[in-house]
Amino acid sequence: MAKISVFIYGSLLPGHSNHHVIASHITAFEPGEIEGCLVDVGPYPAAVRSGRNGTGAGRIRGGWIIIGREGLAAMDALEEFSGIEEMNDYDRVWVSDRTNPAMEGWVYVWESSRGFPTIPDDNWPDYWARKNRR
Repeated sequence: MAKISVFIYGSLLPGHSNHHVIASHITAFEPGEIEGCLVDVGPYPAAVRSGRNGTGAGRIRGGWIIIGREGLAAMDALEEFSGIEEMNDYDRVWVSDRTNPAMEGWVYVWESSRGFPTIPDDNWPDYWARKNRR
């Protein structure tokens, strides 16, 4: 089996709405963080890389997972990623962890905020919990 590293930060995290899409494909999980910011799309976030369309340097906390090709295909379908230079909802880009540069892999991101508000947190689960208490 191919070992593919992917950074997850929102609805794919354990305990969240889309985790079931990849749960059976995950062979390892390790906390991590990447550069960027999160925007609130409603029931899920989108990551925007730092320096893109006015976003400052920031961090996104989440987790690195190891999956195989079937798991990556399931994520591509969920994130509406058809391939490089295709019309995609999310782009899949290669990134390194902020605190452990040897840890690297794919992450799904937007090129800009698309007008959605930036969330004040670097962690979607914390923000989501507060948002749903209101």
